[in-house]
Amino acid sequence: MSANLRSRPAQGRALILVDLQNDFCEGGSLAVRGGAEVAARISDYVLGHASEYATILATADWHDDPGGHFAENPDFVDSWPPHCRIGTDGAAFHPETAPAFEHVDAIFRKGEHAAAYSGFEGFTVESDQRIALAAWLRNKAITQIDIAGIATDHCVRATALDAASAGFETTVLLDLTAGVAPQSTDAALADMRKAKIQLVEQPRD
Repeated sequence: MSANLRSRPAQGRALILVDLQNDFCEGGSLAVRGGAEVAARISDYVLGHASEYATILATADWHDDPGGHFAENPDFVDSWPPHCRIGTDGAAFHPETAPAFEHVDAIFRKGEHAAAYSGFEGFTVESDQRIALAAWLRNKAITQIDIAGIATDHCVRATALDAASAGFETTVLLDLTAGVAPQSTDAALADMRKAKIQLVEQPRD
């Protein structure tokens, strides 16, 4: 993480990078097609747009024993192959994200003992205290959130819906996301539109 928060203008806008981890990219235990490409595009976007955000954050699956979220014979709806176990390479951020993470101010880890699709279930640690994502954002006077990452139909969807429910003006940068499957991605987009979340096909120039 960097200390770039003070070097960026306090615009009230945050960028949240969702679960850009090895297990969700090609070669990982729960790979999403296009995950590595999205990770690279996000790095390019952050390098060109970091100054437009008051803060840039990341979320991460961080599983120990999440119960029925893991299964030997997963249904890929409510249960999944084991992934992003604490301390494993699969839980590490994909190498293509390294340039983006030079601008990340805090990481919110989620799901130690639960499924935890939404970044708003995550915490960061400051001064030996756990701080939830919504509280952290409000402490920084954030009112608008842009979201990018993996997967469109699961953790991006859940994070965006929780952001909107919490009262943040929410935008999903669709070209900077990757979905697990077309049908569930279409359903997620419909859910987000219903929640008045702005869906942007191409990030701002």
